[in-house]
Amino acid sequence: MDLRRWRTAAVATLIAAGTLVTPQAHAQKPDLALTPPMGFNNWNSTHCRNDFNEDMVKGIADIFVTKGLKDAGYEYVNIDDCWALPERDVNGDLVPHPTRFPHGIKAVADYVHSKGLKFGIYTSAGTKTCENNGGFPGGLGHEEQDAKLFASWGVDYLKYDNCNNQGVDAKYRYTKMRDALNATGREIVFSLCEWGENKPWEWAKDVGHLWRTTGDITDSWSSMLSIAKRNMELADFAGPGHWNDPDMLEVGNGGMTDVEYRSHFSLWSIMAAPLLIGADLRKVTPETFEILENREVIAVNQDELGLQGKVIRNEGGTHVLVKPLSNGDRAVLLFNENDSATTASVTAQELGLTTATGYKIRDLWARTTTHTAGSISAALPPHGSAMYRVSKANDWYRYPPAVAAGASGELLYPGALPIAQPGKPLTYTTSVTNSGRLPVSLVQASLTVPAGWTVKATTPSFAAVLAGQKTFTTTWQVNVPAGAAPGKFPVGAHFTFHSPHENNPVTRQSSAEVLVPGAAPKGENFVSDLKWLRSTNGWGPVEVDATNGETAAGDGGPITIRGEVFAKGLGTHAPAHVEYYAGNACSKVTATIGIDDRKVNAQSLVSYQVWADATKVYDSGPVSGADAAKSLEATVSGATVVRLVVLDGGNGNTNDHADWGDLKITC
Repeated sequence: MDLRRWRTAAVATLIAAGTLVTPQAHAQKPDLALTPPMGFNNWNSTHCRNDFNEDMVKGIADIFVTKGLKDAGYEYVNIDDCWALPERDVNGDLVPHPTRFPHGIKAVADYVHSKGLKFGIYTSAGTKTCENNGGFPGGLGHEEQDAKLFASWGVDYLKYDNCNNQGVDAKYRYTKMRDALNATGREIVFSLCEWGENKPWEWAKDVGHLWRTTGDITDSWSSMLSIAKRNMELADFAGPGHWNDPDMLEVGNGGMTDVEYRSHFSLWSIMAAPLLIGADLRKVTPETFEILENREVIAVNQDELGLQGKVIRNEGGTHVLVKPLSNGDRAVLLFNENDSATTASVTAQELGLTTATGYKIRDLWARTTTHTAGSISAALPPHGSAMYRVSKANDWYRYPPAVAAGASGELLYPGALPIAQPGKPLTYTTSVTNSGRLPVSLVQASLTVPAGWTVKATTPSFAAVLAGQKTFTTTWQVNVPAGAAPGKFPVGAHFTFHSPHENNPVTRQSSAEVLVPGAAPKGENFVSDLKWLRSTNGWGPVEVDATNGETAAGDGGPITIRGEVFAKGLGTHAPAHVEYYAGNACSKVTATIGIDDRKVNAQSLVSYQVWADATKVYDSGPVSGADAAKSLEATVSGATVVRLVVLDGGNGNTNDHADWGDLKITC
């Protein structure tokens, strides 16, 4: 466990007996973690619950073998916080918890080793670990003793956290443990978990084999997305033996859909991130195993060239990431962070592949192979992605042309929710893109809408021939009844075409939801009394009439800004985004804004924004914990949707608990 908020803010202290001595300059073992570590860590699924114990750890090792995870490359079975007793023994050694681990840690490590796997353990570079009921003994001042103990138990991997660090310099603390591990003579992968607070990517290459770049991940789309976007920025710092770590995988824990989990796994893979399973594999679905065991995606992550994929384009929440591979191929991820469907594309020239007459495209999730003349296109569902391996191919003609088909509706702004207002028509567009050199024929598109709605094609929906490198589009008018009930409704697209390499017609389908909002508010309202359209938050949930606390709902307490308590409002944490339906009926938003008193920290720095559809109508500029409360008033006349946004101030989002006191909207 690594909850950042449990570290103390104390002034730097001397360790143990008294004097800080600069660690010897011994680099970490360079022949370890030449590809990103793969394995398991229990924290995301168990925390400190009673089901974290010896039997669980052994059971995970068994599943690694029986379910093929070991053969797919997963190697480390790691335990996290709460494995020890709260006090050291008379010799100063850490003591395994006798109920959780009745046979001791060495016996568990031996069992894991007997399966041909490796074993990892956890402690903190502080006086206590991060467990929020007081913590367990940390490694600060005990580095040599703990390292020797871990080596004697057969530990192969150490996750070293950052809580209760007493203000001691991070470089000192982590380098001290590096030297202690090296002195044991045992090969131990060293994972620095200091949440990116001291920019370890700039100094930790010779200290550890991987370093956390962000705060903790939680099992939500907004958490995963914000962490992924932060990690994307750091591609130049990763390589064999030194990896950016955006935290463990949440795949299978139940807080996201399988579409979102595939995007999560694809992002971590193309970013050359460690792949540490965070779900209890004894309880997950077959679909989870299918995601975690995709060997073609894993091969991208484990490619020996060791480059982190880079973002070459990001427009309106659609990302294109490219990772060069050791054999000259390119791995490509087209990723849609938005709540609406979209189409994404990239060219071979953008990938750095040129001079070929054709290219082979391997779809790593659909497990199909097609050819392209030089472009790749994919219809992406909300929160969806498509991942490919692209290579030059002289025999491109042996493969069918790559064809992408999808539908999208008109939006208020890029990344907006697809909203249908009762009594107002909508325009949808279907598209079929043939990226190959060979034509396809008899292309037919259709659109289905909810019962009681009507749809009509306003341009042709059939094409006899679709030549290579061409797109066929159809526009559709969708009429929403004036009395349409609020809710989410499906809109589906269906396509058929004939390919020169297929005997039967090829069928493609896509589906998405459109939102019919309820009635617009009237009069002056506390915004916290209204139902939002959607919300995302950088840490834990957005809180109603309370400040944001930790990861659980309702754990923040009253909103308090510079001594004033507000009974009404929202508690957010950067980066945050909350939307409300205004229906062109509202005029202004007012609030008192500032960092919550109980969460003020030297690193607290945010900015507040209010948007009326696509127009920014208020920007607070930088707001720190030292600033007085600010009065916010924003004009939102004519807006269909009002958006409340909090951004981090550019120094990471640690302790960015941003309150909106007495938040009101006048309609």
